[in-house]
Amino acid sequence: MTVAGTQVALDTQRRVPPRHRSRHRRDTVAAGRGRGATVAFNLVGLAFAVLMAFPVYWMINTAFKPVNEVQTFEPQFFPAHPTLDNFRSALHAPNFLTDLKNGVIITLCAVLAGMVVGFLGSLAIARFRFYGRRALVLVILMVQMIPFVALLIPLFLMLNRIHLTNTLTGVTITYLVLVLPYTVWMLRGFIINVPRELDEAALVDGCTRWQTFYKIILPLTAPGLVAASIYGFIQTWNEFIIINTLNDADEWNLMAWLASNQTLRGTTWGPLMAGATLTSLPVVVFFMIIQRNVATGLTAGAVKG
Repeated sequence: MTVAGTQVALDTQRRVPPRHRSRHRRDTVAAGRGRGATVAFNLVGLAFAVLMAFPVYWMINTAFKPVNEVQTFEPQFFPAHPTLDNFRSALHAPNFLTDLKNGVIITLCAVLAGMVVGFLGSLAIARFRFYGRRALVLVILMVQMIPFVALLIPLFLMLNRIHLTNTLTGVTITYLVLVLPYTVWMLRGFIINVPRELDEAALVDGCTRWQTFYKIILPLTAPGLVAASIYGFIQTWNEFIIINTLNDADEWNLMAWLASNQTLRGTTWGPLMAGATLTSLPVVVFFMIIQRNVATGLTAGAVKG
């Protein structure tokens, strides 16, 4: 250490009150023991990751196994004779491709409509002052606490009265209502983080309200739209109770198709796991497309709300 560095260290030590020196030593000792704690936490995290990833691995493993290997009592962690017959059986199963098309249409329409309506609603709540605004925010939060399954019977009666049961339109509207509260609540936090001074500066420079919206607010809240779209996509793609209640088999999605393969007469696990693997692919592809914005979207609106 140089003379200047020694003098700075001595001056720093003099400025530290005596009652804080013992605490400083304890913090130093705790920091010295941090390596062992870090290793322990890493091992726990690794074990948790393996525990969460094992069902996915077992699903893919079973999808490539022939029938005789699937039905053995001793678990086989790798297929001895990999085969694609299970995927062919799933692709040629009744209603698989139809339900795939239905799921894609319902999910995309519900997510896109949810982003548009939810963004405009959150913009109104975050940027404009009106009577009952705080009560509306509280109601949006309380709606998330209500189990949607509890509303199935009145929902069915209401849609049946307007002839929207057994249609993709009725399910799409239902899924839109399902994802809308969370979307509004989440995007509200992102819009609040955008300073009002930017809006005022844009208006002073000659921008209209619409130009301020799509040139200032929309680009700055794009990460929030990404994060909200992930939630909406996963929730609508994986839902099957509502669509199974409202629609017949010709108007199901893939999740309802998977649930229908488990019957009292038995379950063909190979094609079922192959169908589950194919069902998971759209979510994986969607996540890979927007993965660059995921971390930003999940943390950018976490400061205020």
